[in-house]
Amino acid sequence: MIKRIGFLLLISSLAINVNGQEDASLDIKCKENRSVYYQYYKSKDYASALNPWRYAFLNCPNSAENIFRHGPKIIKQRMSDDKENMSAYIDTLLMVFDQRIKYFGKEGYVLGLKGYELLQADKNRSEEALKYLQQSLEIEKNKSSVKAVYGYMRAMVNLEKLGIKTKEDVLAAYDFISEIIQFNIVNQSKRTKNFIKYSDMVEDLFAPYANCNDLIDLFSKKISSQDDDIILLKRITTLLNKKECTGSDLFFKASIRLYELEPSSSSANQMSKMSISRGKASDAIAFAKDAVDLEQDKHIKAKYYLTLADAYRSAGSYSSARNAVYNALELRDAWGEAYINLGNIYVAGAKSCGSDFDAQTVYWVAVDAFKRALLDSETKDRAAKSINTYSKYFPTKENCFFYGIVEGGEHTVGCWIQQTTSARTSD
Repeated sequence: MIKRIGFLLLISSLAINVNGQEDASLDIKCKENRSVYYQYYKSKDYASALNPWRYAFLNCPNSAENIFRHGPKIIKQRMSDDKENMSAYIDTLLMVFDQRIKYFGKEGYVLGLKGYELLQADKNRSEEALKYLQQSLEIEKNKSSVKAVYGYMRAMVNLEKLGIKTKEDVLAAYDFISEIIQFNIVNQSKRTKNFIKYSDMVEDLFAPYANCNDLIDLFSKKISSQDDDIILLKRITTLLNKKECTGSDLFFKASIRLYELEPSSSSANQMSKMSISRGKASDAIAFAKDAVDLEQDKHIKAKYYLTLADAYRSAGSYSSARNAVYNALELRDAWGEAYINLGNIYVAGAKSCGSDFDAQTVYWVAVDAFKRALLDSETKDRAAKSINTYSKYFPTKENCFFYGIVEGGEHTVGCWIQQTTSARTSD
């Protein structure tokens, strides 16, 4: 109890000499105590720093903002060493933030620290912490500290678990802070790295509450087909992509508008893939061509050529699809993914090559392509499965004999393929 009363003199003694520094001896003692506590503070000896820091805090608080910057670590050490008096130390910690605002301003920023530290110290005071954090975010907006942003979400989740807030409150909180997070990630600065780190922590908190329907309901109210808010559009597409809601009309609508406002190779490629999934082959081809034209990196361009191949294949333009794969292979020689794609094109176009027997011979060429993909460690397993699957579609010995084809002999597959291969049978 004596320790508690002694430490809580912080609360009762604030009126001592806070306005005047005219007393020379007091001024000297303030400088001495500030210097002594800081030496201890630098060496992380927070217990020894306590008394000289407390003197400076009580007698010359307006002499240096570092008194308030350093105070929380010193007090938190006392909280750790004397858990019996935790509540009193927390109140003292909060008072340090209040006094910092009184003498040095920065209300929005400091309220964010106050709320975050309260939340760290006692999650049962989440409602009080949320009040400080909300005030901080409302004042600072996109300049909010990353701790205030994360703390706000964490406090809201704590309160939902206690039954004080609802799932809808958590969704609204996520929407509120996502805008701040997205702004600080898109607009590169020294804060960006921390916002990227904490955004993952926010996602972890939000994950149990997230589903496509809720997010779609939330964001559908925010955009129109003519929305010009690039930051909002990026936030919507990023969040929906993370939650695997890319099949929604909202994602498609936001992606199209974002591409119109800020075309890029990656967004064009994404638009092509979405158009394929929606059966819009001509749009898919146009977007994929844009992606290829806009991209400079040859490895990425090769990937976009495969998207173009998929777009042509979905349109039934198998020869053009194959040419797109050949373009990819010119950029990435012996690339297994390209040969997997090539084999799939032959499989998809087999029935377009005449009789049933002619279609069966196309699988020879398809398997040839899959065998090339066996040489790439990244596609080896998939290639082996495809070879096993499509070898079963080879013609029988009887059928080959009927058409005068000798097993192991050369045969040229006709129609749009025009490839010479080796005859094989399924039996």
